[in-house]
Amino acid sequence: MTLDSDMQFFALLARQSSFSGAALELGISPSAVSRRLARIEDRLGTRLMNRTTRRTSLTSEGEAYLEAALAIASQIEMIEQSLARSRERPRGLLKVNATFQFGREHIAPAIGDFIGQHPEVEAQLVLSDAPHNLVEEGFDLGIRFGLPPSSRLISRLLMRNRRLLVAAPSYLARHGTPRRLADLAAHNCIVLRQEHDAYDVWRFEGGDSVKVSGTLSTNDGEIAVNWAIQGLGIMMRSEWDVNRHIAAGRLRVVLPRHHSVAHIYAVYPERLNLSAKVRHFIDFLRHRLEKIRPPVE
Repeated sequence: MTLDSDMQFFALLARQSSFSGAALELGISPSAVSRRLARIEDRLGTRLMNRTTRRTSLTSEGEAYLEAALAIASQIEMIEQSLARSRERPRGLLKVNATFQFGREHIAPAIGDFIGQHPEVEAQLVLSDAPHNLVEEGFDLGIRFGLPPSSRLISRLLMRNRRLLVAAPSYLARHGTPRRLADLAAHNCIVLRQEHDAYDVWRFEGGDSVKVSGTLSTNDGEIAVNWAIQGLGIMMRSEWDVNRHIAAGRLRVVLPRHHSVAHIYAVYPERLNLSAKVRHFIDFLRHRLEKIRPPVE
């Protein structure tokens, strides 16, 4: 097996999050998937995935390997497209799906500036709390937190992102600072009712999870952040959204060793692999987003 094929295999396995799902897509047995992963780990000398009876989860080394694999695949794709269609100009309708707050705050302004640079492009932005089916509903591009489950979609990493536990200094002064995940049961937790996941279960990197409760819940991330800033509870929120509040002292990171990974990806159907409007907009958006996220440790 070549290095390139190993990376493609690992990216597929990371997307499926199970040996059985990867085996079904590859047309091989789950044991063959397990053996191939073991060979890759032996070659690299490190463990890339934690295994359970049902699912797999990435180790920190696995996350780094996946990011490198996606970046290499992305660079190869960009070079091939540049050589094949160097004279093609972005044109036509660009239909984009994104989440409400991230879409309003970052995608909408980016589209406005992109249209200013490419007058032959028209744009339609559809915001939703849950992702639309890009293939069935005719979208050119979706902005996702985490990799999509569908193998019919191409993914490009836009920005690294974690979900952090945060609270206002005033809340922590009144109620104390949690020292372990189990302590969250005694705290008022601000719950986001978004997408289709169990909204009252917070999951973390490494497989830990905790069931939370509180007096406040909403489907709007901006409202939840404002409640947290008011000192009304602890919340779990993407660092792109709370970094500026942490830097200003309005929020503090709680239990900093516990976070979940929710990198931000641009995804698009395979049939649009060579679309100039999609390719140029993704590059434009990625360079723009690189400037907005100072690291939070």
